[in-house]
Amino acid sequence: MSHEPTAESLRLLDNLVAALKAKGICTEADLVAREESAGRASPEQGARMVARAWVDPAYHALMIRDGTAAAEGMGIRMAGNPPLGVLADTPSLHHLVVCTLCSCYPRAIIGYPPHWYKSSAYRARAVREPRAVLAEFGTVLPAAMQVRVVDSTADYRWMVLPQRPAGTEGWSEDRLAALVTRDHLVGVSLPSPQQGAARAA
Repeated sequence: MSHEPTAESLRLLDNLVAALKAKGICTEADLVAREESAGRASPEQGARMVARAWVDPAYHALMIRDGTAAAEGMGIRMAGNPPLGVLADTPSLHHLVVCTLCSCYPRAIIGYPPHWYKSSAYRARAVREPRAVLAEFGTVLPAAMQVRVVDSTADYRWMVLPQRPAGTEGWSEDRLAALVTRDHLVGVSLPSPQQGAARAA
């Protein structure tokens, strides 16, 4: 099955854009800014937010209180996107993000979702058997640790703020950001200093 847009879908898109412009809902500049913002979206943006939260308690508090404001404070354009919630892991609580209905995902922060995130198997099993799903990603949590599954929706997006790994004391913000991947930001895996070293090699 081809994922290329058809001539008819492109025509409908052009008509929609023309109607939005005619009604003053958006301008050409708005569309260009949104396209540029979408092009910059990648897990590195979320990683920078996490690293800042690990070294700056005030920013950590802002992320938990208002994820959208925290993203904008890092220069990430959030206009027109759903609010962003940030889920902070603790020594006794781990978060796992899923969208049970489709593939709602904080795209403005970490780009497009991976194929497995959109699969019906992940969406169903993450809710029914989250520990089994995590184990398949190599994440085995202590039995005493609570796993909280959080559902992203069309109205609210979620991202995980993982715990800072032990052994990273004194690391620079850039070095910390290099530890964080997309999988950490949705909670299927955990950052570690060893992983960062492997990525740098």
